[in-house]
Amino acid sequence: MHDGTLRPPSFPPARPRRRAPRAAVVLALAAALLAGCSGTAAEAPARERHGAAAGGFPLTVDNCGTRTTYDEPPSRVVTIHQHPAELMLALGLKDRMVGTAFPDSAVLPELREDYEAVPELAEKEPSFEDVLEAEPDFVYGGYGSAFAETEGRSRGAFADAGIDTYLNREYCGKKRVSMDDTYEEIRTIGSIFGVRDRADRLVADLRARVSRTTGAVEGAPAVPVFVYDSGDKAAFTAGGRSLSTEIIRLAGGRNVFADLDEVFGDASWEQVVDRRPEVIAIYDYAGAGSVEQKKRFLLAQSALADVPAVRNKRFVVLPLTATLVGVRPPHAVEDLARALHPERFR
Repeated sequence: MHDGTLRPPSFPPARPRRRAPRAAVVLALAAALLAGCSGTAAEAPARERHGAAAGGFPLTVDNCGTRTTYDEPPSRVVTIHQHPAELMLALGLKDRMVGTAFPDSAVLPELREDYEAVPELAEKEPSFEDVLEAEPDFVYGGYGSAFAETEGRSRGAFADAGIDTYLNREYCGKKRVSMDDTYEEIRTIGSIFGVRDRADRLVADLRARVSRTTGAVEGAPAVPVFVYDSGDKAAFTAGGRSLSTEIIRLAGGRNVFADLDEVFGDASWEQVVDRRPEVIAIYDYAGAGSVEQKKRFLLAQSALADVPAVRNKRFVVLPLTATLVGVRPPHAVEDLARALHPERFR
C-alpha cells in the first residue's frame, strides 16, 4: 500500500540478477586512465560522446533540496526503480547505465531490449555496497525509498562517497503532480546528460501523443472513474494531488475522488457507492494482490453490486509505473482513453 509519498511495493524479479565482473571494471578503468595520458586528442571523442561538446556546463541543478553542480555529464549511472531507467533509455542513454534495480512491471516494448542489456544489481532496492560496487558517478532514484537513510543509502552517504544523486521530482514533497512535471523531469535529465535536443524531441513526441488522444475524445461526456489501488476495510485511491487525476481528465474521464486533497489516500466504500463510478481503474503491482484478486474482491462485495462499474464489470488495468513521473503517463492517457471511449478509436 502507498502513503502520500507513494512507497513502492514489493515486486517480483523481472529477469535474472546479473553483475559485471569487477575485474572487467578495473581493467576498463585502467584503460581509460592510460587513454587519458595521450592528451586532449583522446579526450575529445569521449566528451563529444557524452554530450559535453554541446555546451551547457557547468550546470547547477536544485533537486529536492540538494544543489549539485555538474562540470560535465555523468558517465556511469545506476538507476533505482524502473521509471528512471525507462526515462534514461528513452533519451538514448543506455551507454551511460551501469546498473538498474527494482523492476516494477513489464518494460515498454520499445525499451525492453536495451533495459535487459543493463546489469540488474538487485531485485528490490540494492544495498549501498551493491551500488558502490558498480562504481557509478550518478544515482537516479525513482521513489523516495531509493535514498532511505535507514538503509544506509542517504543522499549524504552517496555524496560522501563522491557520487552525485538525483531523486524523481514527484518525491520532493507533497504537492500536486501534473503532466508538466513529467515534461520538466525529462528536460532536466536531458540537461544533466548534455542531450537537451533529445529531451526536447522526446517531450514534443509525448505532447503530440497526448494531443492526439485529447483530440479523439474531445466533446465526449466525462466518464466517472474510481482508482482502486488496494484495501479492503477502506479503498486506497488516487486523490486530487496525483498525476492520475490529470491522466484521467486528459483521457476523457473524471476522478470521482478528485476532491481528496492527497496524492493517495483512503476513501470509504460508502463514498464509492455514493459517487457511482462507471469505470474502475485497477493499479497493477505486486504486493497488494493480483489484478484478478482485486476484481474478485470488488465483485464479491454486495454493497458495491449496484455501482455501475461493478455491475457492468468495466475494469481498466494500469501498471502503477504508468502513473508516475517519467515517460509513461502520456501512454497511460491513450490506453485509458481507449477504454473509456472505445467508440472514438474505431
